[in-house]
Amino acid sequence: MINVLFAATEQRWSEYEAPLRESFAARDLSVDLRTDFAPEEVDYIVYAPNSPLQDFTPYTRCKAVLNLWAGVEAIVGNQTLTQPLTRMVDHGLSRGMVEWVSGHVLRHHLDIDHYLAHQDGDWAAAHKVPPLAEERGVTILGLGELGRACAEALAQFGFPVTGWSRSQKEIPGITCLSGETGLDEALSGAQILVLLLPLTDETTDLLDAARLAQLPQGAVVLNPGRGPMIVDEALIAALDSGHLRHATLDVFRTEPLPAPHPFWAHPKITVCPHIASETRPRTAAQVIAENVARGEAGRPLKFLVDRSRGY
Repeated sequence: MINVLFAATEQRWSEYEAPLRESFAARDLSVDLRTDFAPEEVDYIVYAPNSPLQDFTPYTRCKAVLNLWAGVEAIVGNQTLTQPLTRMVDHGLSRGMVEWVSGHVLRHHLDIDHYLAHQDGDWAAAHKVPPLAEERGVTILGLGELGRACAEALAQFGFPVTGWSRSQKEIPGITCLSGETGLDEALSGAQILVLLLPLTDETTDLLDAARLAQLPQGAVVLNPGRGPMIVDEALIAALDSGHLRHATLDVFRTEPLPAPHPFWAHPKITVCPHIASETRPRTAAQVIAENVARGEAGRPLKFLVDRSRGY
């Protein structure tokens, strides 16, 4: 019997219990899945960083901690976590992000907000012809699983897509850049900028006033990645000055975003409640079951986190 501890919130347990049991059964894994094992009995931990479990020291038998989220910045620095850590990469997460990013890129490319603001019968005021996608440069910062999927999807619409990552990537049909000079080039051509980098010391406050100023006049910023990558005050200043046209934000430094925060009332900011790519229990459970099966067979785990890089 394989003992799997589910360490997340009570709400997540109600959402994940059935899909996890079904996925384990589909792989013929004999699993005891619970929320209340004694630490020394646990073989694997299915984990969310907002779990009450923060001290991994007693889990001496545990073979791996399997994160339910794509982001691991809230757990990767935990000094008590000596077990292998995996992050969530799955079909549902990728497709959810592709759909969110594509939808909002098209919204701003077509300037749908303009037409919504001119529903008063004034045909002349409403008349506005957007450019073709091939005339609108889109830059994606971050070319991991999610960034690559979004870049490839947007290229299918005809957008010239530039991607930037810390290490050089090669993706057919995408202009791939890296390094500090590459970042300058990526920002300067970003009429629509999408942030999909992991949160590390290097990416925290990445978009400060100086880097926002590198974006073209009238650029749009979409952030479905991590909130602390943008300096809030600098973003508001760039919007107020007219340098940026709009920002659509799904992630924030503090979540839930506090009611008094100026983002809520700003006319050029769209606030989304961190739903760009929610982990879907059905598809995430399949990834968890596959990694448990791999661990039991002595095979390498998928999506292992490199602690030195932070993701």
